[in-house]
Amino acid sequence: MPNPRTADALASIGSFMKAQQGAGYALGTVRLRGTLLTEFLEHALNEHETPSLTAEELVEPKRADSWLDAAGAGETRRRNTLTGPDAAAAHDSQRARIQTYNAFVDYLSLSGLHRPYPASGHSDRLDPEQAYKLLRTLAVRRPTGSNAATAIRTAAVAALVAATGRSVPQLHQLNVTDVDLERRPAPVVTVADFDHLLDKHTVEILSRWLNVRAGITKALEGNDPGYLWIPTKPGRERAGVQPPKPGLTRAAVRTLHAAHRNLVIQTFGVPLRPYALLPRR
Repeated sequence: MPNPRTADALASIGSFMKAQQGAGYALGTVRLRGTLLTEFLEHALNEHETPSLTAEELVEPKRADSWLDAAGAGETRRRNTLTGPDAAAAHDSQRARIQTYNAFVDYLSLSGLHRPYPASGHSDRLDPEQAYKLLRTLAVRRPTGSNAATAIRTAAVAALVAATGRSVPQLHQLNVTDVDLERRPAPVVTVADFDHLLDKHTVEILSRWLNVRAGITKALEGNDPGYLWIPTKPGRERAGVQPPKPGLTRAAVRTLHAAHRNLVIQTFGVPLRPYALLPRR
């Protein structure tokens, strides 16, 4: 087997990704690490004006530091962000780069080159004004061709993440009866036996989703099990079996996450997770 250290860096990145898959890493993790290492290689080749590097040459500390500095300053970015194309890299994206670099040098048996991890923090979370702008935009702007019901459901999920500080998996089990928009002195949503007060903007978005949801479940003719988050359209037929009508099952967590990602990217051109809306502690 060729020594991955002395092989062409691009080939070594490919063999590293196969090794990661073989070790059982999630496909999304493997894909992200491949993307970041390719970014690293392109930066190194462009900076040093050379057509190729071996893997061992690529991971030299001076090249790693140069890449991390450039990425941190937003110079390697290919997509816009909520705060503009020249914004500094998010805290978690830099941690992901360092994790990827360290995993790659481990694969090359060069663990002595590990870069230190930055302290954990919340610099990738939105401040209250940014969160409000995002929620307001999701609630009123629907990209051409997108599903209106999915868009307002996505806005409602995002609004509850921001209002309660709970993650999407924690909000996934909510039922319609957990939302009381008529409660006085303030409307609430009950999550894990705890009442969270809801602001006027969140109430408005939730009201719109509940109205849309009622229109979807009308076809159930009284058989609505009461799940708050439901599919907005029928699923696909599988092996000749018709899918259940929307409303008979909960929308899956992965469905809620995918809808959020797709709507945010279409609206802002930014890959922003619901996590970014969690309040900073």
